[in-house]
Amino acid sequence: MNKTLTFDFCKMSIYDNYVVVVINEGVNLTPNHNSVLVEVTENHFSEKPFVYITHRINSYSVDPKIYFETSKIENLKGFAVVSSNYQAKINAQIEQMFFNKPFEIFTNIEEAFNWADNLVK
Repeated sequence: MNKTLTFDFCKMSIYDNYVVVVINEGVNLTPNHNSVLVEVTENHFSEKPFVYITHRINSYSVDPKIYFETSKIENLKGFAVVSSNYQAKINAQIEQMFFNKPFEIFTNIEEAFNWADNLVK
């Protein structure tokens, strides 16, 4: 891991090929929150390809409009959701419809890391 950033709504761990985000319990993730995440990824990955991994440890909601904006990040190569929670996986399947890049759902964080590393090569 290169760096960890903590915000009032999440914790971001930045690696060479991906960023892992853990959103805090009960947050309603809005485009305003997303703009912070986009800014961080632009600063840390600049023109380098990367994958966004959300580790859904906590329960929170996502405004689907976020995915339209996130899809516009040119060097974002994919989006992964990691959760062992059935409802979180169902929600992710719905969110997948709003995202026009590779989007995978995993139970294990290591599987998401491997997928991300392969995707950015």
